[in-house]
Amino acid sequence: MRHNEPRDYVTIEDEQGNQKEFAVEALFDIEDKSYALLRSEDETIVMRVEGEEGDQYLVGITDPEESEAILDAYQIAVENAPVE
Repeated sequence: MRHNEPRDYVTIEDEQGNQKEFAVEALFDIEDKSYALLRSEDETIVMRVEGEEGDQYLVGITDPEESEAILDAYQIAVENAPVE
């Protein structure tokens, strides 16, 4: 999955123990919470970033409605961001 552009990659393990590599597409904050937008070859997911600077970890979002709302808010922010 690695592309030529520089990116950070993380490996996520699901409940069944399957591991999958994701590229970190974006890090963003919504309502005082931090999130990571992760993309693999066939999937895009959002995870919450927990912990303090230097000791952070990703937490899965189990509610599909919450995940969809976060993705929608991110998309709106990207669409309305000023072009530099």
